[in-house]
Amino acid sequence: MARRCSMVEVDVITLAQTTLGELGPSIEVPRYDRARLRPGIVHFGVGNFHRVHLAVYLDRYLQEHGGEQWGICGVELIDTADTRAKAVAYRRQDNLYSVTEYAPDGTAATRVVGAMVDYLHAAQDPEAVLARLTNSETRIVSLTITEGGYNIDEVTGAFRLETPDVAWDLTGAPPRTAFGFIVEALRRRRESGLAPFTVMSCDNLRHNGDTARLAVVSFARGRDPELASWIDGRTAFPNSMVDRIAPQVSAASRERLNTRSGIDDALPAIGETFTQWVIEDRFSAGRPAFDTVGVEIRDDVVAFEFMKMRMLNACHMLLSYPGLLCGYTFVHEAMSDERLATLLETFLDDDTIPNLEAPSGVSLQAYKAQVLGRFKNPAIADQLLRIAHDGAAKIPVFHSRTLEMLLANGGDLRREAFFLACFARYLEGRNDQGEAIPVNEPHFGERDWTTLRGADPLALLKTEPFVRLRLDEHAAFSELFKAYRDSIASRSASETLDRLLADTRRPAD
Repeated sequence: MARRCSMVEVDVITLAQTTLGELGPSIEVPRYDRARLRPGIVHFGVGNFHRVHLAVYLDRYLQEHGGEQWGICGVELIDTADTRAKAVAYRRQDNLYSVTEYAPDGTAATRVVGAMVDYLHAAQDPEAVLARLTNSETRIVSLTITEGGYNIDEVTGAFRLETPDVAWDLTGAPPRTAFGFIVEALRRRRESGLAPFTVMSCDNLRHNGDTARLAVVSFARGRDPELASWIDGRTAFPNSMVDRIAPQVSAASRERLNTRSGIDDALPAIGETFTQWVIEDRFSAGRPAFDTVGVEIRDDVVAFEFMKMRMLNACHMLLSYPGLLCGYTFVHEAMSDERLATLLETFLDDDTIPNLEAPSGVSLQAYKAQVLGRFKNPAIADQLLRIAHDGAAKIPVFHSRTLEMLLANGGDLRREAFFLACFARYLEGRNDQGEAIPVNEPHFGERDWTTLRGADPLALLKTEPFVRLRLDEHAAFSELFKAYRDSIASRSASETLDRLLADTRRPAD
């Protein structure tokens, strides 16, 4: 079925299983028999990243090898008008969606991903989710619930049993959280004699499998210590490193993508051509042959985690706040500012790489060049606000180790102090031009906001997400942080960046 695109006069094909044969020859479509696919993987958090990462790897695997037992059942936990509409759209499109991959030179290719065969909205039918989780065909439960979604206290490192949704789930009521669903399903599987599934985190976390284990087992212990011991001893939680930039798709981007592809897709996704996934070979109930479609199965995942988080993710954060304050919207725009590009390169060369051990066979300088090149890709149009979102959860994850090593080794603290001063200024919601910046920080509580609104120049360093770093107790860092905060407030982030670069310019520059 064709319709007219609203932006330009062009016919587009409604996306559905029955229309795949009508799509143009440039569009890669599933060649496997989707009618035979069964969901061996249940995935919580069907956001943009999952749709261009795990789901694409599975789609490639199914294209090349078949394997009807490895389809995906997606699960949405959040209950809003938008998520309900998304569930309707997936059903209308037979759980298909398109992914357009852009190379740095602007060339692009579109594929229709068919690996997802079911999509459940948990709030509307929690028992359907539990039935799928307890089905003997479910081998893997995967997660992309964001860095802050694991409910770990930043200060104590413990899983928080008292948060409202977790407390609700502990009563035995129909679950609201991924942990509630996973533990209840494992309880039922244990009672019926079924082996546990693997819990596979695909989130940007250090030791993401270990973090998932901590969250799941801690929740289970809150319900039944014996069940918790069974889960801890029988369930695999592989650590992994995942990487692909997956920007948000605005209404205008959706129209542009659909016009380009000729597909009327309510849920198109964008990805860069680069993708990486490194994972431990620890699975409770089998896995697809991921290594045949580019996944690296390795024992040294931790080294890859540290490299990616301390270089790529840390640089993303380092770019986002001064970039927003300077008035930029997109990552590639900020990278076109030579000052910001120099800030990132110097941070990597002077603060990070000397204090980082590379994975075996990997060049950190080559990885640096690759990261900075990816940031400059204009076709991705990745938004700085997407990266800046939830900085209180992300910054300690991506910057704490570098900060610790700089402090311990007497390193140069200026770039990190400037970065946190920019974050503090961003929290005030205005850029250098006085324009409003939307601030979305769910991991700051009311006490934190009260602290931030006070007169203490070190307020940010004393909020709950940052207090464990003890930066306010380090005199040299505190003085630098205050000086940069004052300079940004009285002058601008742009002028303060100029002064920072002048003060830290290398003699050879």
